[in-house]
Amino acid sequence: MTPEIDNAFALVKEEYGADSIERVERMLQPKNERHPMQKGAKWIMPGISQQPWHDPYGHPELEPIIRAFEANHAAIKQEMETAWAEQRGEFSDYEHYLTPQQNWQALYLFRKGALVEASQPTAPTAYKVLKEYAVDTEKLCPLLESHFSTLLPGARIAPHCDLWNFSINLHLAVDIPEDCGITVAGETRTWEEGKCLLFDYSFEHEAWNSDSRPRTALLMDLWHPDTTIPERKALVSLITEIRKLMGES
Repeated sequence: MTPEIDNAFALVKEEYGADSIERVERMLQPKNERHPMQKGAKWIMPGISQQPWHDPYGHPELEPIIRAFEANHAAIKQEMETAWAEQRGEFSDYEHYLTPQQNWQALYLFRKGALVEASQPTAPTAYKVLKEYAVDTEKLCPLLESHFSTLLPGARIAPHCDLWNFSINLHLAVDIPEDCGITVAGETRTWEEGKCLLFDYSFEHEAWNSDSRPRTALLMDLWHPDTTIPERKALVSLITEIRKLMGES
């Protein structure tokens, strides 16, 4: 803890009550209990459901986002097909924990706390839906991102846990070949084109594309619906300060 974090936490408690961020403070204590499949995650906030896969329509807070993206899938797919064919330079190697992945291409819509305005002309429908339903409503976790994720033929993402459990990962299946899949906490599923998958990526997961053509999904990091507004404010202050101390922009 630093004075900056202490001050930020104090302001949240003053506004929402002394116990409003108790779970965030417990997360920072040593020997925090977690599910065995979350052992690789850095932070596990207690009190969040230990459920790897979620029903995409099972959370009233997130359902409008999911239905909006699914309703606009056809336009989103058409825009991505055009971009991949004619504007390949708009895509870049995805930086997974700051390490570029050559067989994993990305087109970012939200990054480093803000919408990527340069991507709006390339993916106008997805940009509009993301802004209206996830960013403007503050359902998107500003600590993370949203991007089109294209796994090239033969690509495989090794089993790993992401950093924490207080955000949740949404995948809109944009363009899906036959021989690809994703496993979370030992359970394998496939993307259904035009539909969403929702899972807690603090659990160990892996993905692959063994097909002869690319697999594209639109990924976004949303606040886990089990978190509260004061917790989200405290977490943004905490992680932002930690990143500053680590020299991350």
